[in-house]
Amino acid sequence: MATQTKLLRVVQEKEFERVGDHKPISLDVRVIAATNKNLEKLMNEGRFREDLFYRLNVIPMYLPPLRARREDVPLLTEAFMQRLQLKTGKSITGISKDAMEQLLAYDWPGNVRELINAVEYAFVLCPQGEITCEHLPAKIGAGAEPVAVARSESMPGVAQQEERRKLIKALQESGGNKTAAARLLGVSRVTLWKRLKKHNIQGEYQHRQHGD
Repeated sequence: MATQTKLLRVVQEKEFERVGDHKPISLDVRVIAATNKNLEKLMNEGRFREDLFYRLNVIPMYLPPLRARREDVPLLTEAFMQRLQLKTGKSITGISKDAMEQLLAYDWPGNVRELINAVEYAFVLCPQGEITCEHLPAKIGAGAEPVAVARSESMPGVAQQEERRKLIKALQESGGNKTAAARLLGVSRVTLWKRLKKHNIQGEYQHRQHGD
Protein backbone atom coordinates (compact mmCIF):
# COMPACT_ATOMS: atom_id res chain seq x y z
CA MET A 1 0.00 0.00 0.00
CA ALA A 2 2.90 2.37 0.73
CA THR A 3 4.29 1.77 -2.76
CA GLN A 4 0.84 2.39 -4.26
CA THR A 5 0.73 5.77 -2.50
CA LYS A 6 4.07 6.74 -4.01
CA LEU A 7 3.03 5.53 -7.45
CA LEU A 8 -0.21 7.51 -7.21
CA ARG A 9 1.79 10.66 -6.60
CA VAL A 10 3.95 9.99 -9.66
CA VAL A 11 0.91 9.40 -11.87
CA GLN A 12 -1.16 12.25 -10.43
CA GLU A 13 1.39 14.96 -9.66
CA LYS A 14 3.92 13.92 -12.33
CA GLU A 15 6.84 14.26 -9.96
CA PHE A 16 9.01 12.15 -7.67
CA GLU A 17 12.03 12.45 -5.40
CA ARG A 18 15.28 10.50 -5.47
CA VAL A 19 16.11 8.37 -2.45
CA GLY A 20 17.78 10.58 0.12
CA ASP A 21 16.82 13.78 -1.70
CA HIS A 22 13.99 16.22 -1.06
CA LYS A 23 14.02 18.05 -4.38
CA PRO A 24 11.04 17.01 -6.54
CA ILE A 25 11.82 16.00 -10.12
CA SER A 26 9.15 16.54 -12.77
CA LEU A 27 8.48 13.96 -15.44
CA ASP A 28 6.14 13.43 -18.37
CA VAL A 29 5.32 9.78 -18.94
CA ARG A 30 2.49 7.56 -20.09
CA VAL A 31 1.81 4.43 -18.07
CA ILE A 32 0.79 1.07 -19.50
CA ALA A 33 -0.16 -1.23 -16.64
CA ALA A 34 -1.08 -4.90 -16.88
CA THR A 35 -2.43 -7.34 -14.32
CA ASN A 36 -3.90 -10.82 -14.10
CA LYS A 37 -5.59 -9.95 -10.80
CA ASN A 38 -9.18 -8.88 -10.16
CA LEU A 39 -8.55 -5.29 -9.07
CA GLU A 40 -12.24 -4.71 -8.27
CA LYS A 41 -12.01 -7.53 -5.73
CA LEU A 42 -8.72 -6.24 -4.33
CA MET A 43 -10.24 -2.77 -3.89
CA ASN A 44 -13.17 -4.23 -1.97
CA GLU A 45 -10.68 -6.06 0.25
CA GLY A 46 -8.73 -2.85 0.85
CA ARG A 47 -5.62 -4.20 -0.87
CA PHE A 48 -5.60 -1.85 -3.85
CA ARG A 49 -6.14 1.90 -3.74
CA GLU A 50 -9.33 3.01 -5.48
CA ASP A 51 -7.84 6.39 -6.50
CA LEU A 52 -4.82 4.67 -8.09
CA PHE A 53 -7.11 2.25 -9.93
CA TYR A 54 -9.09 5.06 -11.55
CA ARG A 55 -5.90 6.93 -12.42
CA LEU A 56 -4.52 3.90 -14.23
CA ASN A 57 -7.80 2.61 -15.67
CA VAL A 58 -8.28 5.39 -18.24
CA ILE A 59 -8.40 3.23 -21.38
CA PRO A 60 -8.97 -0.36 -20.23
CA MET A 61 -8.30 -3.28 -22.56
CA TYR A 62 -9.10 -6.92 -21.91
CA LEU A 63 -6.79 -9.53 -23.41
CA PRO A 64 -8.26 -13.03 -23.17
CA PRO A 65 -5.94 -15.87 -22.09
CA LEU A 66 -4.33 -17.89 -24.87
CA ARG A 67 -6.69 -20.83 -24.28
CA ALA A 68 -9.61 -18.54 -25.21
CA ARG A 69 -8.03 -17.42 -28.48
CA ARG A 70 -6.39 -20.57 -29.77
CA GLU A 71 -6.71 -19.32 -33.35
CA ASP A 72 -3.73 -17.12 -32.46
CA VAL A 73 -1.49 -20.10 -31.63
CA PRO A 74 -0.37 -20.83 -35.25
CA LEU A 75 0.37 -17.14 -35.91
CA LEU A 76 2.28 -16.70 -32.65
CA THR A 77 4.20 -19.95 -33.16
CA GLU A 78 5.25 -18.85 -36.64
CA ALA A 79 6.39 -15.45 -35.33
CA PHE A 80 8.44 -17.01 -32.51
CA MET A 81 9.98 -19.53 -34.92
CA GLN A 82 11.06 -16.76 -37.29
CA ARG A 83 12.61 -14.86 -34.37
CA LEU A 84 14.53 -17.95 -33.23
CA GLN A 85 15.68 -18.75 -36.76
CA LEU A 86 17.34 -15.33 -36.96
CA LYS A 87 18.81 -15.73 -33.48
CA THR A 88 20.13 -19.32 -33.80
CA GLY A 89 20.72 -19.66 -37.53
CA LYS A 90 19.11 -23.11 -37.46
CA SER A 91 17.46 -24.36 -40.63
CA ILE A 92 14.06 -25.13 -39.11
CA THR A 93 11.57 -25.22 -41.98
CA GLY A 94 8.28 -25.36 -40.06
CA ILE A 95 6.13 -27.42 -37.73
CA SER A 96 4.24 -30.62 -38.51
CA LYS A 97 0.45 -30.80 -38.55
CA ASP A 98 0.39 -33.23 -35.60
CA ALA A 99 2.65 -30.99 -33.54
CA MET A 100 0.48 -27.96 -34.28
CA GLU A 101 -2.64 -29.90 -33.25
CA GLN A 102 -0.96 -30.65 -29.91
CA LEU A 103 -0.24 -26.94 -29.45
CA LEU A 104 -3.87 -26.14 -30.26
CA ALA A 105 -5.18 -28.77 -27.84
CA TYR A 106 -3.08 -27.59 -24.90
CA ASP A 107 -4.66 -25.19 -22.36
CA TRP A 108 -1.61 -22.91 -21.90
CA PRO A 109 -1.87 -22.07 -18.19
CA GLY A 110 1.31 -20.01 -18.66
CA ASN A 111 -0.22 -18.12 -21.61
CA VAL A 112 2.05 -16.67 -24.32
CA ARG A 113 5.20 -16.95 -22.20
CA GLU A 114 4.68 -20.71 -22.00
CA LEU A 115 4.22 -20.91 -25.77
CA ILE A 116 7.50 -19.03 -26.26
CA ASN A 117 9.18 -21.50 -23.91
CA ALA A 118 7.72 -24.48 -25.83
CA VAL A 119 8.99 -23.14 -29.17
CA GLU A 120 12.45 -22.49 -27.71
CA TYR A 121 12.46 -26.02 -26.27
CA ALA A 122 11.56 -27.45 -29.70
CA PHE A 123 14.36 -25.45 -31.34
CA VAL A 124 16.89 -26.99 -28.96
CA LEU A 125 15.74 -30.58 -29.66
CA CYS A 126 15.08 -30.25 -33.39
CA PRO A 127 18.39 -30.39 -35.32
CA GLN A 128 16.88 -29.16 -38.59
CA GLY A 129 13.86 -29.45 -40.83
CA GLU A 130 10.37 -29.72 -39.37
CA ILE A 131 9.44 -29.58 -35.68
CA THR A 132 7.44 -32.69 -34.75
CA CYS A 133 5.58 -33.88 -31.63
CA GLU A 134 8.72 -35.48 -30.20
CA HIS A 135 10.40 -32.06 -30.08
CA LEU A 136 7.66 -30.51 -27.91
CA PRO A 137 7.72 -30.51 -24.08
CA ALA A 138 6.24 -33.75 -22.73
CA LYS A 139 3.52 -32.00 -20.71
CA ILE A 140 2.03 -30.47 -23.87
CA GLY A 141 1.43 -33.87 -25.41
CA ALA A 142 0.30 -35.34 -22.09
CA GLY A 143 -2.17 -32.52 -21.47
CA ALA A 144 -3.63 -32.65 -24.95
CA GLU A 145 -6.89 -34.55 -24.57
CA PRO A 146 -8.88 -35.43 -27.68
CA VAL A 147 -9.75 -32.00 -28.96
CA ALA A 148 -13.21 -30.85 -29.73
CA VAL A 149 -11.55 -28.59 -32.27
CA ALA A 150 -8.50 -29.98 -33.99
CA ARG A 151 -7.97 -27.44 -36.75
CA SER A 152 -7.12 -23.80 -36.44
CA GLU A 153 -9.92 -22.84 -38.84
CA SER A 154 -12.44 -23.87 -36.17
CA MET A 155 -10.78 -22.05 -33.31
CA PRO A 156 -12.68 -18.77 -33.63
CA GLY A 157 -15.77 -20.64 -32.43
CA VAL A 158 -13.98 -21.60 -29.22
CA ALA A 159 -12.94 -18.00 -28.62
CA GLN A 160 -16.48 -16.77 -29.29
CA GLN A 161 -17.96 -19.25 -26.80
CA GLU A 162 -15.42 -18.23 -24.16
CA GLU A 163 -16.16 -14.53 -24.71
CA ARG A 164 -19.92 -15.16 -24.43
CA ARG A 165 -19.42 -17.13 -21.22
CA LYS A 166 -17.37 -14.30 -19.69
CA LEU A 167 -20.00 -11.72 -20.66
CA ILE A 168 -22.78 -13.70 -18.99
CA LYS A 169 -20.65 -14.33 -15.90
CA ALA A 170 -19.84 -10.61 -15.56
CA LEU A 171 -23.52 -9.68 -15.89
CA GLN A 172 -24.48 -12.26 -13.28
CA GLU A 173 -21.83 -11.04 -10.83
CA SER A 174 -22.86 -7.41 -11.36
CA GLY A 175 -26.57 -8.16 -11.01
CA GLY A 176 -27.22 -7.02 -14.58
CA ASN A 177 -25.55 -3.64 -14.08
CA LYS A 178 -23.68 -3.06 -17.33
CA THR A 179 -21.42 -0.35 -15.99
CA ALA A 180 -20.23 -2.68 -13.24
CA ALA A 181 -19.99 -5.60 -15.69
CA ALA A 182 -17.83 -3.54 -18.03
CA ARG A 183 -15.59 -2.68 -15.09
CA LEU A 184 -15.22 -6.36 -14.19
CA LEU A 185 -14.24 -7.18 -17.77
CA GLY A 186 -11.87 -4.23 -18.03
CA VAL A 187 -13.66 -2.74 -21.06
CA SER A 188 -15.68 0.39 -21.75
CA ARG A 189 -19.47 0.36 -21.50
CA VAL A 190 -19.71 0.93 -25.26
CA THR A 191 -17.50 -2.10 -25.92
CA LEU A 192 -19.63 -4.20 -23.57
CA TRP A 193 -22.80 -3.09 -25.35
CA LYS A 194 -21.33 -4.05 -28.74
CA ARG A 195 -20.28 -7.47 -27.47
CA LEU A 196 -23.70 -8.12 -25.95
CA LYS A 197 -25.29 -7.23 -29.26
CA LYS A 198 -22.83 -9.43 -31.18
CA HIS A 199 -23.61 -12.44 -28.98
CA ASN A 200 -27.34 -11.63 -28.84
CA ILE A 201 -27.35 -11.73 -25.04
CA GLN A 202 -30.79 -10.56 -23.99
CA GLY A 203 -33.54 -11.73 -21.66
CA GLU A 204 -32.79 -11.55 -17.97
CA TYR A 205 -29.41 -9.94 -18.57
CA GLN A 206 -30.91 -6.98 -20.43
CA HIS A 207 -32.86 -5.77 -17.38
CA ARG A 208 -30.79 -2.86 -16.18
CA GLN A 209 -30.59 -1.52 -12.69
CA HIS A 210 -31.71 2.03 -11.99
CA GLY A 211 -29.18 4.54 -13.28
CA ASP A 212 -27.24 2.02 -15.43
